[in-house]
Amino acid sequence: MQLRLLRPDNFTPATRTPWGGRRILDHYKRDLTIAGAADLEVCGESWEVSVEPSFPSRFADTDEPLGEAIANHPAAWLGHDAVARGQRQTPLLVKLLDARDNLSVQVHPDDHDPALNSGESGKFESWYILDADEGAVVYMGFRDGVGKNDVERCLRGSGQLDDLLNPIPVTPGDAFVIAPGTVHAIAAGITLIEPQSVLPDRRAVTYRYWDWNRRYDRSGAQSPRGKPRELHIDRALAVTDWNAPRGEEFVAACRTRSELLDSGPLRRERVSQCRYFVLERWSGTGVLRVPAQNGLLAAVCVAGSARLQCQTGDSLIIRRGQSIAVPARAGDIELITADRAEAAVELLVTRAKPR
Repeated sequence: MQLRLLRPDNFTPATRTPWGGRRILDHYKRDLTIAGAADLEVCGESWEVSVEPSFPSRFADTDEPLGEAIANHPAAWLGHDAVARGQRQTPLLVKLLDARDNLSVQVHPDDHDPALNSGESGKFESWYILDADEGAVVYMGFRDGVGKNDVERCLRGSGQLDDLLNPIPVTPGDAFVIAPGTVHAIAAGITLIEPQSVLPDRRAVTYRYWDWNRRYDRSGAQSPRGKPRELHIDRALAVTDWNAPRGEEFVAACRTRSELLDSGPLRRERVSQCRYFVLERWSGTGVLRVPAQNGLLAAVCVAGSARLQCQTGDSLIIRRGQSIAVPARAGDIELITADRAEAAVELLVTRAKPR
């Protein structure tokens, strides 16, 4: 089992992400040869590491689905401890997301929500901000004093739901954890990495509270003569955590702080973690040695390039815009930049926690 890059073109269609921009295509994937990329007007999401049935990742050299490879050799990919616990597939889903316009205001249910069917999953996610226009914000949780009746009255009366939400100014490097039941939205001018935990072989469920009163034509373009996107107000109200704090207290609970794990010239830091996964940032120039993680790593390169070398002897070059799922059997890892690297490498690496 050799290290192999994943296809860099696992893009979602514009009709699914009408709010999408151009940063993924014009910056992060700019130096890669991707068939048909020049014909895309926008790209809202690239599902970089995924076994989710909607948009599964495939290996760049063989087109084999990542999920199929893991299912055939679960211990090699996930580690013997995970397999001993009954795990046969990774719950990780890592997206690269770019918002030219505001995303809808939404909320995710918990995995154990009784309204989910056998093919559906809740979702736990995190945001790590890569780029943000001046003045860009995300929305998370409700303001002080806002209750369920206030939200329902606003929605039923065609009000502006953002007036009831906490706007959070963001800059590159900010990180947040979004638990099920948290009302949230990414506003215009932001590009981010979004790791998620989704039950294997299921589709994650999103309930849309509000979509800024927009209408879209069949191509996904905004049009006053188009139709609004489907809303799920009753389900959104039902799964929202109304016992959560409000205002700044809630925002502070969602914001995460980085922790330095290796302070060498090529540094390793933990930037976000929740009960299901850990997100790390490996950045700089030189050599970084990472001990065996006993689990699959989902790595997305967002700057520079480096050689990824494993204890098994496998190695490859990973460049900006490329991603890889590193199997547990890889053992100890070295990330090595060229002796005279012109630009520092930056990898965002996600590891699942035991479930």
